[in-house]
Amino acid sequence: MTTPAYWVLRCDNRLLIVDGDGAAPFPFGLPIEMGSPASPLAVGTWQGVPCLAADVMAFPRLAHGEAAPLRSVFELAGDAAFALAGRAVQLLDWQRQHRFCGQCGTPTERLDHEHATRCPACGLIAYPRISPAVMVLVCKGDQLLLARSPRFKPGVFSALAGFVEPGETLEQCARREVREEVGIDIAHLRYFASQPWPFPNSLMVAFLADYAGGEITPEPAEIEAAGWFSPGALPLLPDPVSISRRLIDAACAELHSAHRRP
Repeated sequence: MTTPAYWVLRCDNRLLIVDGDGAAPFPFGLPIEMGSPASPLAVGTWQGVPCLAADVMAFPRLAHGEAAPLRSVFELAGDAAFALAGRAVQLLDWQRQHRFCGQCGTPTERLDHEHATRCPACGLIAYPRISPAVMVLVCKGDQLLLARSPRFKPGVFSALAGFVEPGETLEQCARREVREEVGIDIAHLRYFASQPWPFPNSLMVAFLADYAGGEITPEPAEIEAAGWFSPGALPLLPDPVSISRRLIDAACAELHSAHRRP
């Protein structure tokens, strides 16, 4: 079928990105051979035009089309395209993973008025999963606490982070994660910003905090190295697409500004 909309198409965990010299990064109005499930998802708009998402068996052949992993969409097409593609991928994952009721096993039906599936047998409604996670950048004078997880790219250090547990506030999670991962206490927790992080379905909530005591003692299962770094001697940092990089850059800019004040 041909639909007057932009498409976020996924095949084998890659997305189809169009290099159009400043034009939209997503293909427009193409005849799409759907995979399974076949029904496309409305995922928002691109410059005022509806945008749909679908899993496909193969990408259509386009003169300037490129199959790209989600992480590279930021470099190829910018922040807005990455945000829309990330939303599309999360919704496609939800649709694929909720074809059957988790309570009784009956095939589910997708609701028209919201992103949700309903079981026609027992009535269970399932919404897209969002997993909140807290990130904390700890400051000690002119130094920042950065740590390295074994899962990071070689040499990369970042702020501490962890998932919120059931019954836990964001503030409680921040204090617990810092204490568990590096053994120190924090104070004066202050909100910085949040970011949807579609790997696979996180909402990252970033904070700054002040050092309040203790010695850095990395938890071996989570942290392979951690230490205090000055803005002028930072290790390799995360890519600019991540809120962790924005958090570190903002803290460094604040320290630089403080030194310039009379």
